[in-house]
Amino acid sequence: MPDTNLKAPDVSFVRASRLLQSPRYFGELVPDLMVEIKSQGDRIKLITTKILKFIELGAIIGILIDPDEETVTIYRSIGEPTVLENGEILTIPELFPGWELPITELWPPIFTEEETQI
Repeated sequence: MPDTNLKAPDVSFVRASRLLQSPRYFGELVPDLMVEIKSQGDRIKLITTKILKFIELGAIIGILIDPDEETVTIYRSIGEPTVLENGEILTIPELFPGWELPITELWPPIFTEEETQI
């Protein structure tokens, strides 16, 4: 990345128009979309700082998925972060027009007793 940061996001996406050939290893560029998924030992402040750095360097969208709180926070270069909860739909029209994902689909499923019987 332009600031020599070597920390890659958990998930990233780069539009094909910016990446003519997929690199074998990590691409040396700022992705259009970056996603961080909070694990049990992570601190929200550190993750947020990382996401905001990617936005500052040119990422269009940064997303923080917090399974503990069951929230998804969307960061953009303009405006305040948007927090989505269960019952809401994640959309990213800037990169994926028409694509939708219900927030509840991000969390591990809870199986009924009937579903666990083999």
